[in-house]
Amino acid sequence: MSENQNSEVITKEKIDKAINLLKEQKPKEREDLSDREAVRKMRRYIEKLTSDKYGYSYDEVSEMLKDLGINLTGSRIKYLVGELKKSSRRRNTVMPQ
Repeated sequence: MSENQNSEVITKEKIDKAINLLKEQKPKEREDLSDREAVRKMRRYIEKLTSDKYGYSYDEVSEMLKDLGINLTGSRIKYLVGELKKSSRRRNTVMPQ
C-alpha cells in the first residue's frame, strides 16, 4: 500500500520538535471524578462540618451537595471519609527500614 501522496516530507528536525512538544505536555485535568476522588478533594471541609464544633450530619452534607448535582448519600460520604482516613493512616505508619 502506498502512503498518502499529499503528505509533507517528515524530517528528523520535525520529529525532534514533535518529541519535545509531546514531552512538555502536562496531564489533562479530568472532568469526571470517582466518588472516592470527589470526597478526597472535599474531605477537610466535610470533616470540618461534621465535627462537634459545627455539628452537621453526613446526611445534611449530602443534602448540601445534592443541590449542586453531587448525589452521594450520607452513609456513602461517611464510608469514603473513613476509608480515606484508614489509607492515610497506613501511609503515615509505614516506616522505611
